[in-house]
Amino acid sequence: MKRSISVYFLTVLFLFSFSASAYAGEFGDLKKKTNDARDSLLSMLKNKDRRGAEQQKLVKDTADAVSAQLAKMKAPAGKEGKFKELVDTWNAFKKTREHELVPLILSGKQEDAEKLGGGVQKGRIKKVMELCDELDK
Repeated sequence: MKRSISVYFLTVLFLFSFSASAYAGEFGDLKKKTNDARDSLLSMLKNKDRRGAEQQKLVKDTADAVSAQLAKMKAPAGKEGKFKELVDTWNAFKKTREHELVPLILSGKQEDAEKLGGGVQKGRIKKVMELCDELDK
């Protein structure tokens, strides 16, 4: 009987640690994809020779990869509010990126692009990273 109880608790402990690590993997992967999206845009912003079609495609594709991953994910139990905040923050970041920041960069309005990128967008990307860390716990 004691052996059965021990096996039961070990099984529950294993399943709990497995499910927790599954989220860690998802949010770690999401954070990496978010960094890739950030890096592709910063490369375009900082290097005038990286504003062609290939870089524009990379900027779009890396942001779309984050959105696709988020669409497949579910909130960890008890953290639905934080997950919603993550999704909302990412969506605001992506919308501003596509409709304001990239057009500013491509039109040569470097100062305006840097101001937007270093202001509200920097705050949003930082919040996305922080939320990934919080949801990873």
